[in-house]
Amino acid sequence: MKKAVLALLLIAIVGALAACRNNETGMAEWRDGETFTLVVAATPRPHAEILEYIRPHLLADGVDIDIRVLTEFHVFNPSLADGDLCATFFQHQPFLSSFPRASELHMLGLVHVEPIGAYSLTIDDIADLPQGATIAFPDDPANHGRALMLLQQYGLLTLDPAAGILATYTSDITYNPLNLRFHAAGAALLPRILEDVDMAIINTNHVLANYDLLGKHPMHDSVIRESAYENPYANGLTVRAEDKDHPALHVLLRHLQSQRVYDFIWRYFDGAVVPVFQ
Repeated sequence: MKKAVLALLLIAIVGALAACRNNETGMAEWRDGETFTLVVAATPRPHAEILEYIRPHLLADGVDIDIRVLTEFHVFNPSLADGDLCATFFQHQPFLSSFPRASELHMLGLVHVEPIGAYSLTIDDIADLPQGATIAFPDDPANHGRALMLLQQYGLLTLDPAAGILATYTSDITYNPLNLRFHAAGAALLPRILEDVDMAIINTNHVLANYDLLGKHPMHDSVIRESAYENPYANGLTVRAEDKDHPALHVLLRHLQSQRVYDFIWRYFDGAVVPVFQ
């Protein structure tokens, strides 16, 4: 299934690569008087919505964006590292650092944080979580550990301090007083399996994108939730390391970190997404 998704992604970006690559020397040169097109992959909410919002303003500065909307986290970084994308807008630094080829990529700048939360169809208060409850959470290493740290923050388990942000439920839980059971799954699948578990820890972008399915808002319906402040999981614009000085990418970052976007995030996402650049 993952190979099929990746194949579809590669097919989708054919025809747009010229803006991202100039043979093996990085992104093409931006010539005076030309509009430079950046192929940027993003998740549907909030990332693609933010990109769509700034697109007219980018055009005024000579930059267009070809937005490729994806939901599976694992396909972004390989395509960026291979030069099939100009940039991605979806990830935090811990996720980037867990990518085997992370040294080939560069976090150009941070834009916002989406505090992760836990959701349930059966309880409204974490104190009501039953003995032996099954909890689902993302299976990628960075968000897997993030979910366990959230449970630890609320006293539901204790982790080995040496494990850090890449803690796993199979090796690093030292105390589990409720005998919780765990189920790791692809982040995009978690909204659809919530009905099969007692609680699921779901990335905010997937909660927002699946509001029609879940009927839940991160600010009002999460059972527990991270703080937005001093949060290491801020999302940013990621590029290939060899392209980090390309002027078109810096135009994009400038717009993403503008007062216009700051106001848009607060107004449009009702606190579920919090800007980090001011």
